[in-house]
Amino acid sequence: MVTVQRPPPTVLLTGFDAFGGEHLNPSWLAVQALHGRRIAGHRVVAAQLPTVFDESLHVLRGLLKQHRPALVICLGQAGGRHALSLERVAINVNDARIADNAAAQPIDTPVIASGPAAYFTTLPIKAMLAALQQAGVAVEVSQTAGTFVCNHVFYGLMHLLATQRGFRRTRGGFIHVPYLPEQGAPSMTLDDMARGLRLAVRCALTTQHDIVQGAGAVS
Repeated sequence: MVTVQRPPPTVLLTGFDAFGGEHLNPSWLAVQALHGRRIAGHRVVAAQLPTVFDESLHVLRGLLKQHRPALVICLGQAGGRHALSLERVAINVNDARIADNAAAQPIDTPVIASGPAAYFTTLPIKAMLAALQQAGVAVEVSQTAGTFVCNHVFYGLMHLLATQRGFRRTRGGFIHVPYLPEQGAPSMTLDDMARGLRLAVRCALTTQHDIVQGAGAVS
């Protein structure tokens, strides 16, 4: 009798291509560093999204159908931040301060016309925060993912997971990463980004219920 071995479940990590005049994007480099790894019995697949409104969600939708992941974490670059930012909420608005890579600059438009005002992450962000803090990785919980393509993808991801058949048990969320040292300050090394992301993925896969820990903002 031949035993057919099933492939391990998948974790999908996405990063963006370079934008805004930059020649690289640390979000893509960080997820690329984990491509093919095994974490808590899951296989990591890294994919790049275009920094383009609408097209980024089209690509993400195809990746979800192709890989049927158990966990999805999308990453983006946030210059000016000093730590890995675990995003709490995605809002249903596009309000671009600069144009995307296709020269589109939507202002005050919804990500999904029929969607709710916001979605919360389904990642255990407080447990992830504690795990990364214990490991000495600079990390924070963020209350806003902005209104550019990062928030567009975060909201679109959560809407797809909430509404598409077969994804109700798939956890998803978004993490912003700082600049690399060669891009400016504040910054974080690629090794620290990849180490923090690996720990975040492991925590998300092994934590069924999030913990209670203060990480709010006064303003």
